[in-house]
Amino acid sequence: MNIHPTAVIDPRAQLDSSVIVEPYAVIDGPVKIGPETRICAHAVVSGHTTLGARNTIGSFATIGAPPQDIHYKDEPTELIIGDGNQIREYVSIHRATAKASGKTLIGDNNMIMAYCHIAHDCIIADHVIMANVATLAGHVEIGSHANLGGLVAVHQFCRIGDYAYIGGMSGIGLDVPPYVIMEGTRNQMRIAGINKIGLRRAGMDRETIKCLEEAFKILFRSPELLLKDSLAKLEEEMKDCIEVQLMVDFFHSSKRGVVKRTIDD
Repeated sequence: MNIHPTAVIDPRAQLDSSVIVEPYAVIDGPVKIGPETRICAHAVVSGHTTLGARNTIGSFATIGAPPQDIHYKDEPTELIIGDGNQIREYVSIHRATAKASGKTLIGDNNMIMAYCHIAHDCIIADHVIMANVATLAGHVEIGSHANLGGLVAVHQFCRIGDYAYIGGMSGIGLDVPPYVIMEGTRNQMRIAGINKIGLRRAGMDRETIKCLEEAFKILFRSPELLLKDSLAKLEEEMKDCIEVQLMVDFFHSSKRGVVKRTIDD
């Protein structure tokens, strides 16, 4: 184990023998840290926090601090982070409240750039990119391969679907469906279309992308159809496309409502 002599390690912490802890880092509480994870200088990891393998926690990051919730009464809630995540300088990720599952969850292979904030009870899937200063309020859910531009702010309880791309400085107040490009703030939120470039880069085949583009036209460019009729049409006519059905399910499961306006509206 490579621990700098100026680092402070709580005796309750459990660190794999391959963990690296740089100068002046603090490990406070019953923290668990997996193989080949690096805690950079001046970072703080605290509370009931579990880090998997091959993570990097940047300098001055604060990982596992109590939630910023006035109702929190020091319950033993958790922050669980998977494998292969890059969490850069000054990022803050808070453990959960006792209101939901009691866990803030971060998946695998995510890039959380400098100064981002992930609040209590958030769920981040895999291969997510959050550019600098992107901010998530409590209970937000981010799907796999989603990409949030710099200074994006997401309202509590919102969901962002798989492969969605959110333009920088956007303010998200409704659920953003999977596979789309979106930008704007609050009542100016607009969807530009299917995130074709992102889907191609992720290796999605042309036929599937074509199906998603057709589904987009039915959902967003068919003013003669009510939303429920558009969804029913997709369920019937494109039932063999898994990705389209995931989009349909996203609409059906929304509690806050889904962004429907496009840049042409």
